Amino acid sequence: MNFPRALRERRTRRNLSQLDLALRAGTTQRHLSFIESGRSVPGRNMVVRLAESLELPLRERNELLLAAGYAPAYPESALDDPALAPVRTAIDHILRGHLPYPALVADHGGTLIAANSAFDLITEGAAPELVGPGTNIYRLALHPDGLAPRIRNLDEWARHILVRLGHLEELRAELADYVPQLDASSGLLGFAVPLRLLSSYGELRLMTTVTTFATAVDVTLAELKLEAFLPADAATAEALAAAAAGPWGVAAGPAGAAAATTAVDQPPGNM
Repeated sequence: MNFPRALRERRTRRNLSQLDLALRAGTTQRHLSFIESGRSVPGRNMVVRLAESLELPLRERNELLLAAGYAPAYPESALDDPALAPVRTAIDHILRGHLPYPALVADHGGTLIAANSAFDLITEGAAPELVGPGTNIYRLALHPDGLAPRIRNLDEWARHILVRLGHLEELRAELADYVPQLDASSGLLGFAVPLRLLSSYGELRLMTTVTTFATAVDVTLAELKLEAFLPADAATAEALAAAAAGPWGVAAGPAGAAAATTAVDQPPGNM
């Protein structure tokens, strides 16, 4: 990676002028211009300040440091590293605490790390190879053998998924082939795009929220995303409550807690 070009690309991608970035990083526009032209070699601290000022993800900050000839500043631990034991405990607590509503944890590429038992209602009927830790949640959502046949608003939901995959070009290209041509002119009504999913408990209308570890300084931890599903109407809330009391409800007790913990303690590998 060419450092001056990489820095310039990231600055322009964020619509920052050289002066804007220089002020944020505590340097001068002249110095930054020299860095971007390759006439000046920045020190390690300057590279870190520039990366922080650009608000780059930790992985990109490490890449920028490597491009400048320096060692990465942020560690990338395996999720089963003893140092991340409190993280695994917190994830398990959050997943169980969200019952009877579905919730999952995935990495930056959409690899499923863990899910609570209510997520089984989401994945019912999907091909086994698309379900479980180590599989990709975006592929599960749009694959013809995944959730796609049960999604009532596939056009809207596919657009929502594909927009999130701007950093994963190969996966985005694959999934785009699974869905019909999207009508760019169709408007979205309401306050959020719901997932309208057929299930054995009727149609579910679900909203999602995404939570991250905001103060993380480890690449693995910073890239974890906890996606929680919430009922968008009373009928869905009643259906999820009924499911928790039915066949899926075994996970609300000790069995479900064990299932969630197992998924977290046995991740698919270092991210």
